[in-house]
Amino acid sequence: MDGTIGIIGGTGPAGRGVAIRLAKAGYDVSIGSRDAQRAGEVVGAMAVPSEGAIRGVANEDAAMADVVIIATPWDSAVATAKALRELLAGKVVISMVNALVREGRELVPLYPSRGSMAGQLATVLPTSRLVGAFHHLPAAQMEDLASGLDADVVVFGDDAAAREAVAGLIDEMPGLRSVVAGTMSLAGAVEAFTAVCVSINIRHKAHSYVKLEGLGN
Repeated sequence: MDGTIGIIGGTGPAGRGVAIRLAKAGYDVSIGSRDAQRAGEVVGAMAVPSEGAIRGVANEDAAMADVVIIATPWDSAVATAKALRELLAGKVVISMVNALVREGRELVPLYPSRGSMAGQLATVLPTSRLVGAFHHLPAAQMEDLASGLDADVVVFGDDAAAREAVAGLIDEMPGLRSVVAGTMSLAGAVEAFTAVCVSINIRHKAHSYVKLEGLGN
């Protein structure tokens, strides 16, 4: 995939991990935040690979990239996306948002009115080409390029061309392999499984991830 990549709400561990691996693949990445100064401070503390570049910007500037990833907390994702709708029109927009809440030592999924966070975002971004990806990845291992991560990333969306473009992007990122699951109808199931992955890691004090065997190369 050609062009720049912006990550809206990308200062958290999950957003930083995706940014690091995109930069390692040679991309120029903008990590967005409501506070551009805060984003700059976060990027300043990151070990940015020399193959690409990462800069800290306001969310509005991140939304101006060629491809945009939404990595905000679930409870602010819809409002943030709606405010940036004009900037995101016509673009491939990747949702990595999960609606999860903690109950004791487990995380449990919430089901928004549209059945998934990707569905909610698709509703407020009707002219964007929405694809879901990056849901089941351990943030700490994503950010550490020496972690030995070898994970599969489940991809879904209704726009087949956008879905394949995102899959190709993921395949360029070290330690990741894309697995196209299908359409937006699978979004709720894919997002909810993140609760299982995180709860297993909490219980076992581990950093496990999804690897689907039997698919071939």
